[in-house]
Amino acid sequence: MRRMVIHVAILLVLVSLLTVHAPAQQKLAQTGMKFLNVTTDARAVALGEAVTSLDGTSSSLFFNPSSMAGQKNLVSVDLGQVQWIADIRHNYASASFSPWEGDLGVIGVMVQAVDYGDFEQTVKTGTDAGYLDLGTFSPTALVLGLGYARALSEKFSIGGMVKWVHQDLGSGAVSVAAGGGSYGYASNVAELFAADFGITYKTGFKSLQFGMVVRNFSKEARYIDEGFQLPLTFRIGLSANVFDFASVDREEHQLLVAIDAEHPRDYPERVKMGVEYLFMNIVALRAGFISLADEQKFSYGLGLQKSLGSVGLGVDYAYTPFGVFDKVQTFTVRISF
Repeated sequence: MRRMVIHVAILLVLVSLLTVHAPAQQKLAQTGMKFLNVTTDARAVALGEAVTSLDGTSSSLFFNPSSMAGQKNLVSVDLGQVQWIADIRHNYASASFSPWEGDLGVIGVMVQAVDYGDFEQTVKTGTDAGYLDLGTFSPTALVLGLGYARALSEKFSIGGMVKWVHQDLGSGAVSVAAGGGSYGYASNVAELFAADFGITYKTGFKSLQFGMVVRNFSKEARYIDEGFQLPLTFRIGLSANVFDFASVDREEHQLLVAIDAEHPRDYPERVKMGVEYLFMNIVALRAGFISLADEQKFSYGLGLQKSLGSVGLGVDYAYTPFGVFDKVQTFTVRISF
């Protein structure tokens, strides 16, 4: 068993080293619907998105569906908002149900809705102003997902999710008369189904866990005549409570360390690392780091959780400095029973 753990650790270290030394100008594919890359859960954001191997709640549907198999409650509900750059708002919610103590697996649903705000729509004309004002339009995006996870043994779990992805960039003005005096509108809507699937493996050596996930696997999407791919991503991760290896009261203190290696379709490989200190199973302090990121490198967060009888309540907050874009803030409320 220890030999297997060592092999996994060596693999992650090698991937990390390759990532750190990857050329910054590597030629990569282009993708669309980039809102799928925005991390929603505040705990995950604060941990630098290094959550592939962590046991989770219903919010695991946004990262690694197999982690949902570690749910310890009958029902888990997560909801919140990401205050993204340029006043874009990502609203999200998820819920999961684990009947018969998870013997038949865990079923979950998720939704993510993006509000881009209002934009002025104009077209070029030969008037003195040089353009014609056609009012405003409001792009939107929506994801609806249905997932399932099951622990096949005490150590090994699998999970997957099918999601419907929809993006509406508004109706574009199209001239229907010579000289542009009359305009019609062409719809700019793309929608398709995509899939995520992953595994989680508890090594049996202390709290050491391994995870792997593929996200946004789909066919090509298309706007009228322009086709593009979704941001396909492959991740592997490793995590452990390092206080398991020290003489510390683990009922009062936990120190989670997690690391992910990510291979995306449209930007260089990255290493994502996170640390979480949990005191008395109530207060959590978090920090994360993402390598080779242009603006989003460090993140910080705070979490509070408390059980009131059979009901568990939690609130998480994450703060991410975003370079020239100022900051990103993420809020999550968690309820379980």
